[in-house]
Amino acid sequence: MNRTRLLMIGALALALGAVVSLIVFKKLQGGGSPNVEPGTDVIVAADDIQVGARIGEHDIRTVKYPASALPAGVYSKRSQVLGLGVILPISKGEFILPSKLAPENAGSGLPSLIPRGMRAVSVRVNEVVSVAGFVGPGTRVDVLLTGTPNGSAESQTTTVLQNVAVIASGHTLERNASGEAQNTPVITLLASPEDAERLTLASMEGKIQLSLRNPLDTHSDPVDAANARGLYKGGTPAPAQSPVHVRSVKTHKTELPPPTPSVLSVEVYKGDKRTVVPLPEQSGEDPK
Repeated sequence: MNRTRLLMIGALALALGAVVSLIVFKKLQGGGSPNVEPGTDVIVAADDIQVGARIGEHDIRTVKYPASALPAGVYSKRSQVLGLGVILPISKGEFILPSKLAPENAGSGLPSLIPRGMRAVSVRVNEVVSVAGFVGPGTRVDVLLTGTPNGSAESQTTTVLQNVAVIASGHTLERNASGEAQNTPVITLLASPEDAERLTLASMEGKIQLSLRNPLDTHSDPVDAANARGLYKGGTPAPAQSPVHVRSVKTHKTELPPPTPSVLSVEVYKGDKRTVVPLPEQSGEDPK
């Protein structure tokens, strides 16, 4: 009798627990559903996409994200991004945004990196000119020219361009897979048409040197040209001149005798005898 009653109590407890659990589950599910935002299809990178690449089917995938968590301009259809060139690196799982893609029909590779109104100009460099290979895509440089101006026999160095963007190194639009610098004989710079002319002329007139800048330093400062004379200015001090002592000399004033009054005279010759006869002084009165 007691055993049967215990079994009945246990079964009733299990049934009651199951009913309570079901009710709690239904309540929680029903109460949380209004706060769950429906997902929106967006296009993200299926793998790392390098600069200059053209986006293909294997580069992207579609995922669902809450609409409130999406950045502005995100693409929702694969057809919107297929075939476009990449102008900024895109990491795996990152949203595909218009700011990282070239305009439609702009192609891929280096031409897609050139903004409207700008030009890409390549200069030949070596390990020294390219700052030991650290001048690569994404860096900014100043362009220095060393040469001999017309009519001058002295070499001088002047800053031709400042804060110029580097968009390619050799045939590479980015650093290698390990992020190390690459030594290449050609650096491609992004410049306006006027600056492109100056850069081309500078490469013909003398020796080009690149000066690496901090990417956060975008201020252009006026820089005077440097020459050999300015380098040695103040290097070797001029010999000191011995002091000059000025000695005062006393001058003695010599009084001159008063002038002798002039006396008129007449020379009278009698034969070989000469006689000087003084004339009387003339006054304002007529002689009587």
